[in-house]
Amino acid sequence: MSLREQLCEYGRRAVELGLVIGTSGNLSVREGDLVAVTPSGVALDRLTPESCPVVDLTGRRVEGELRPSSETPMHLAVYETTDARAIVHTHSVFGTVVATTMTELPPVHYNALLLGGTVRVAEYATYGTPELAANVRAALEGGKRAALMANHGGMTLGATLEEAFEATRLLEWLCEVYVRALGVGKPTVLTEDQLAAVVDRMLNPPPL
Repeated sequence: MSLREQLCEYGRRAVELGLVIGTSGNLSVREGDLVAVTPSGVALDRLTPESCPVVDLTGRRVEGELRPSSETPMHLAVYETTDARAIVHTHSVFGTVVATTMTELPPVHYNALLLGGTVRVAEYATYGTPELAANVRAALEGGKRAALMANHGGMTLGATLEEAFEATRLLEWLCEVYVRALGVGKPTVLTEDQLAAVVDRMLNPPPL
């Protein structure tokens, strides 16, 4: 499956799972010095491979019928400073709730380690601007695989588009768990020692 076909598949899945509405959200996948990205103003479940632009690392369009997503500069900024090869950005409900009310999503479940632990909320800036790109890059520092954007949504990274998409599903699940837990009481946050013990068990599983 080509990179542009992957954008269509995972764009459709994002809509089916309710991670985006309308024309919100965008995805990209990198191969070498080229990046395939979803186009501006097109619902993600209506994409065709031909409509998905391909840009170089400066943002210059080299292939595709339509204008790249307005968030393309943010994607390119993240590719510049991380080892990511795919990025998923959504406006999911629980992720946006957390991004609208908090400065970070604490590790209330050990699976947060798959995203780098605590998920930071990048400071607010207008979409599509260099300021937002810089804020997101800062939130991802230290090897984070996910960030939330204040009053906006979330972003996840992966070595493949499938990996980035699964990270988005995990981020939304963690946000939902936290928000629902707040309705019951004060959520318990895992300590650094508890998280370290999980890492140790993952690296050194007990013998069968």
